Amino acid sequence: MAAPTTTRVSERRTEKLDVRVTPTVKAILKAAAAVSRRNVSDFVLESAMAQADETLADRRAFNLNAEQWAQFQAALDAPPRERPRLQKLLTKPGYFDSGSQK
Repeated sequence: MAAPTTTRVSERRTEKLDVRVTPTVKAILKAAAAVSRRNVSDFVLESAMAQADETLADRRAFNLNAEQWAQFQAALDAPPRERPRLQKLLTKPGYFDSGSQK
């Protein structure tokens, strides 16, 4: 699993990300950063990374009980199902494979 947000935020920053905001949004971000005793850049970056972690969490790991794990393993170990239409598509010469333009 990825490192905690604070570790990634403290790494050396070499990339730039620009965001356009309204004056109202900027004022709110400045106020929130001040209350958090951080500068706006750190506040926005840490907030964005926390949201990114939350958004990606269910795509990085998933939990299964013993029965679900057994079903998952069985599905992975099972031979692939026949897909005749897919097989036909993959074996049929493509438009650019034929050498002639139809």
